Amino acid sequence: MPQESTVSLDTLLAELDEMGKEEFGSKPTVEEWDDDFDVTELPIEARKWIQIPDVVAVVADLKNSTHLGTGKHAASTASIYQAATGGTVSIYNRFGADFIAIQGDGAFALFWGDKRYERALCSGITVKTFSSLHLVPRLENKWETHAEDFPTGFKVGVASGRVLVKRIGTPRNLSEQEPVWAGTPVNFATKAAQQAERHELIVTGSVWDHIERNDYLTLTCPCNGGPSASLWDDVTVAKIPESNSEREGRLLSASWCTVHGDEYVSAVLDGLKKRDDAEDARAALRKKLFANALSVTAQQKRRDARNRRIGLK
Repeated sequence: MPQESTVSLDTLLAELDEMGKEEFGSKPTVEEWDDDFDVTELPIEARKWIQIPDVVAVVADLKNSTHLGTGKHAASTASIYQAATGGTVSIYNRFGADFIAIQGDGAFALFWGDKRYERALCSGITVKTFSSLHLVPRLENKWETHAEDFPTGFKVGVASGRVLVKRIGTPRNLSEQEPVWAGTPVNFATKAAQQAERHELIVTGSVWDHIERNDYLTLTCPCNGGPSASLWDDVTVAKIPESNSEREGRLLSASWCTVHGDEYVSAVLDGLKKRDDAEDARAALRKKLFANALSVTAQQKRRDARNRRIGLK
């Protein structure tokens, strides 16, 4: 659609002010989601939002992406972005992401419903595995000098929580409509990804709460002297407000094992949690977690907050 050649600023601002007046004059409808929830069917003109009580967001951010085009032909730069971002989207899709969006040099995915944490964690770890074992080695092999100056690779953040969603944009133009996800999951996952280094994954507090008793996600495999409780490290996500216990999370540097990775992914997606070979490592992890007073306090705050939301004391 051609853009108007002239714009009356006063008229435009008056129209926007009237829209704000109408919006603030009465509250919109907020409905709980159901199993048939479909983003593509969200209304744009109706003042109706859908509330999803628990969504897991996975954000992949490409380190030093602004330098990837330096000294390269346009076709080479395009190939890098296609391989990197296109690969990430393919991973999200393969693990059943319920919503995927590309953001510049990266992409984020949202998971809700059955096994949302398991699908989200498997996708996030797979993104960093793809980044460290496949994408970056090929890139560095082709542009060795550039790779030394501006090392790249995906940084991943995962967060969860309640969201409100509605499609917002130009009513009669589908290309100008996007769902808005109001809430902390995407924001906190983005902050976690920004803090990570390349090939690292950071989860916020509630995500760790959900997976901490899953041996396939929290303990090392039998390779290199395992199983052990050394897989994850404590981390504080600095950009999440100090008053929010979600900032006390965990950091993963390792990727899927080339020997056991496929087996563990299948186990997680099948809902399995206990490994017969991991009893000692499981006990060591419990001891390690209880020794961190800050982490224990933050976890209790998250549990109290969840109980308040569902009416428990």
